[in-house]
Amino acid sequence: MSRKLTRDTTKLRLGIAAAFVSILILVVLLETAVRVRQWVKYGTATTSVQSFTVDQQTGLRVPKPGTKTGRIQVNSLGFRGPELEMPKPQGTVRLAFLGGSTTWCAEVSSNEMTWPHLVWKELKTLYPEVRFDYLNAAVPGYSVGESLLTLEHRVKPLSPDVIVIYHATNDLSYITRKLARAQGIFSGRTEDPSWLAQWSLTWFLIEKNLELNERQNKAKEGTAQLLFQSTEIAQEFSEQLEPLVDASRSVTPLVALATFSHKFRNEQTLEEQLQAMNTSIYYMPYMTPQGLFDAFDAFNAVIRETAKRRQVLLIGGENRIPGDDQHFNDSVHFKDAGSQAMAVRVTETLKQSSQFQDLLKMVPSSP
Repeated sequence: MSRKLTRDTTKLRLGIAAAFVSILILVVLLETAVRVRQWVKYGTATTSVQSFTVDQQTGLRVPKPGTKTGRIQVNSLGFRGPELEMPKPQGTVRLAFLGGSTTWCAEVSSNEMTWPHLVWKELKTLYPEVRFDYLNAAVPGYSVGESLLTLEHRVKPLSPDVIVIYHATNDLSYITRKLARAQGIFSGRTEDPSWLAQWSLTWFLIEKNLELNERQNKAKEGTAQLLFQSTEIAQEFSEQLEPLVDASRSVTPLVALATFSHKFRNEQTLEEQLQAMNTSIYYMPYMTPQGLFDAFDAFNAVIRETAKRRQVLLIGGENRIPGDDQHFNDSVHFKDAGSQAMAVRVTETLKQSSQFQDLLKMVPSSP
């Protein structure tokens, strides 16, 4: 009996060990497949698809100069895009773009499909006698405050002739988070990955999607709802946006403000809206669908009023970009088609501007 018991125990242990090894192999294979997919899609096997450093002068998080990560290339000055001649060649019209991740455009297929690049490309086609270059001074996570510092320390020395500003979603997140913390419905952290998620990309994605699903359900049910007045948060955004516009006008008289596009629309069903709001709800889990509509409408109203009051160009038509999966990667970030549609908004406004046309007339023709 004891020998049989020993054999049975040995078999059991071997079975458990074999099951453990099989599970371990499956986990390794799954993790490998997820990281390969990440590499194919973004050129890196880590959770981060971008490389940043801290600028010692300003304390800003900026792209590492001269880096290439998959489809994202950063020039030697630390801007996503081609190299710039320094000093600016005489007779060159230099475009500068200020914004956050929606201008940086990590989700498009290449540097050449970012909407700042497409604006530059289209203007070159429209005005072949004029020499254009550009710098994409946007950085993921930037609000208008960071763009103001960027303008003063990184963009102004490069002598831009046109400045295009595209901001809203990060400022909305920062402003409403303060209110949510004050109301005790937000801890202050949008992401708090477990130790396992910090080591495993597979678990990181699982954890993030579970958290997103929970936040979508809360938004649908209206639990942990932020109480706010659209006029109050719009006023705070206005007070932050105006200094950036004024500082831009001190650099060049030709400044353009673009209203903000997002994927969710009034004509969608509630379920469609919740899917379209996925990233907005993830970063603002205390917001309801109606709250997001009201907040973005209020911020776009501020952009229009600021453009009128400060007498700068207004790039409108935010809903001309269809709110579908072809144009948007998530709530606010463009795919290639959305980036192309955004570029059309910008180039059409510049083309129709007498101020822009006067600028071109003053520039010597390219040889």
